[in-house]
Amino acid sequence: MAFETIIFEVAESVATLTLNRPDALNSFTAVMHSEVADALDQCASDVDIRAVVITGAGRGFCAGQDLNDRNVSPGGARVDLGESVGKFYNPLIRRITSMPKPVLCAVNGVAAGAGANIALACDLVFAARSAKFVESFAMLGLIPDSGGTWHLPRLVGMARAKGMSMLMPKVTADEAEQWGLIWKAVDDDALLDTVGDLARHLATQPTRGFALTKQAFSASMTNTLDEQLSLEQELMRTAGFTDDYAEGVAAFLEKRTPRYTGK
Repeated sequence: MAFETIIFEVAESVATLTLNRPDALNSFTAVMHSEVADALDQCASDVDIRAVVITGAGRGFCAGQDLNDRNVSPGGARVDLGESVGKFYNPLIRRITSMPKPVLCAVNGVAAGAGANIALACDLVFAARSAKFVESFAMLGLIPDSGGTWHLPRLVGMARAKGMSMLMPKVTADEAEQWGLIWKAVDDDALLDTVGDLARHLATQPTRGFALTKQAFSASMTNTLDEQLSLEQELMRTAGFTDDYAEGVAAFLEKRTPRYTGK
């Protein structure tokens, strides 16, 4: 499949999706949304893809929405941003968070607005030390979308979530790691190798179990303890019938390296 605004590659069971509008800091247009959706749908359905990496081309990860797609001026016609969020950004976040395999994000530069929150929706987020996270919505009188109002308080607490959203500080990669906003900050020249190596490793692991783990963590945010215990029981039942569980036990007893298939 040919794409205009992204680069999509699959190798060694890892799909790498690169946002590729570097002159516009990889900001989103309707075309990019469509292409990213197609690529993520392929990632979800292709059993040979067992890990996903999302990154950006050039000096930035993603600046959020391309405002050239929204020609709004004082006194002019208004754009229904709720429709835009419902049509484009909500489905994008749902595709990432429901992906039945690990999603890693390599933040190679500035991640602003929706770009920051798209990164934070991924399972494991790595950032180059030169990268910065900016919740820039307040600059336009908007609220953090793309799951920002859900993920931020859970990752860094309500005080920092409000501070990031109202004061719009440029949070460095090292600060993001210290706050628990991301998994790890790494040197710029090591970012893609670090994420690629980990993605290839995860692609050899029991990825069906990872999918069930993601499901459990997501539900835990709204479940009571009793509800979560019941869910753990059901998901553990499912995990216990997977080929990967049988292989893991056999490999342990036979003192050999397991050969997982993600099934």
